[in-house]
Amino acid sequence: MPQPPSGAGLPMAWAPGPARWWWVGAHGGSGASTLHAAVPGGAEAGRCWPLLPGARPRVVLVARSSASGLTAAQMAAAQWASGAVPVDLLGLAVVADAPGRLPGPLRDLVRLVGGGVPHLWRVPWSEDWRLGTVTPATTGTLVRTLSALITD
Repeated sequence: MPQPPSGAGLPMAWAPGPARWWWVGAHGGSGASTLHAAVPGGAEAGRCWPLLPGARPRVVLVARSSASGLTAAQMAAAQWASGAVPVDLLGLAVVADAPGRLPGPLRDLVRLVGGGVPHLWRVPWSEDWRLGTVTPATTGTLVRTLSALITD
């Protein structure tokens, strides 16, 4: 896959140290910080691909289910698929941007972007998260699959 145009995708930055996996936000407000708080074991990399000398960090890309969030995730996924980023992408966590069912065009975009990454996790809307109470209740499938990927 060709690398996205210059300026598209995410920058790379040296990680402060190793982690079991890294949460990487595809855009501001992606939900990466909330997932970091709700799912123990990983570290937060902000909106940069983490780099480690002599290692390939494991990464979960995070995006909101809005059109702009999914487009940012698509650019980051294309950047990874081109081989330009030396990370092991575990998958994409799409965090609901509103309660209820996604409109058809956004469902289609989730399927399209999710088809280009190893795993796709849909994290449902949580009113508690919106109010600032971080609970892991909506992350069950993500936690189980992520745990299995990390132990492999």
